[in-house]
Amino acid sequence: MKKLVFLLGMIVGILVVPASVFFYFANGFAPVATSAAPMPFEKLLARKALHARMAKEPPPKVNIEPSESNLLEGATVYKKECAVCHGLPGAEKTNIAAGMYPPVPQLFRGKGVTDDEPEETYWKAANGIRLTGMPGFSQTLSEKQLWQVSLLLAKANQLPDSVETSLGH
Repeated sequence: MKKLVFLLGMIVGILVVPASVFFYFANGFAPVATSAAPMPFEKLLARKALHARMAKEPPPKVNIEPSESNLLEGATVYKKECAVCHGLPGAEKTNIAAGMYPPVPQLFRGKGVTDDEPEETYWKAANGIRLTGMPGFSQTLSEKQLWQVSLLLAKANQLPDSVETSLGH
């Protein structure tokens, strides 16, 4: 009899958790508006999943130099493809960026991603990040352009004057 009760408890337990999650989402309890507070553990799980995926699928190694010409080209691509969300030096956040959830990092404020390896930035730019609004650019930008932008952002706190001028700073 105890084995039967235990087995029945296990079956009910296995069914209740997925049913509760389904009920939570299907009945509109999950926050979906960009102004809503995050779900429990949302940030933790998203961050863990991103880092685990990057560890499983490591980005290639940098194959270009952070020369002034590459940084200038990176600035050109960044202004066209990235600035509307991630901002420009000294500029206010755009309305698009202000309305996004999760909040979009302003890459020329504070440390940006200067503490990340360029390979990590490359991976994120190439593949995008699901459920954040960050698109993947591997189908629309060349590998060289992705590296130029990644190096620009890695060196954002030590750019040559010509690159800062190009970015409007």
